Amino acid sequence: MAVELDKPVADFQVQATSDQAVSLSALKGQQVVIYFYPKDSTPGCTTEGQGFRDAYADFKAANTVVFGVSRDSLKSHENFKAKQEFPFELISDKDESLCQLFDVIKLKKLYGKEYLGVDRSTFLIDKDGVLRKEWRGVKVPGHVTAVLEQAQALNNA
Repeated sequence: MAVELDKPVADFQVQATSDQAVSLSALKGQQVVIYFYPKDSTPGCTTEGQGFRDAYADFKAANTVVFGVSRDSLKSHENFKAKQEFPFELISDKDESLCQLFDVIKLKKLYGKEYLGVDRSTFLIDKDGVLRKEWRGVKVPGHVTAVLEQAQALNNA
């Protein structure tokens, strides 16, 4: 069952960089930003990740942890994270369990070919595990600022 606004998000357990197992239940008490992106080390995904990296201290100040998610391997994620100096973890979703939970796999077209790919999307979960905001079909410019503003507002609510 996919996530719904203002409803609790089902607990999940996934593998992330730095040899971390991430579960939503273990993050209770903190807000969580999960951003889905198509592929490591591609221009848009790099720019988006850099945006979250550059605003990381502000997210932390708003009691918010950030995770990037794609279907790339942990090895690919470790390289991407190190190269871009991301202070947050990247989740490998090879089996697409998180992609399915958040309903971000969409039919896409590239050079006339259709394929199923990750729709650039971001989700803000409150400290009680409830989905409070979602952004789908994200355009990178200005996106991180919009997410940060919502996280700050939610934290101060």
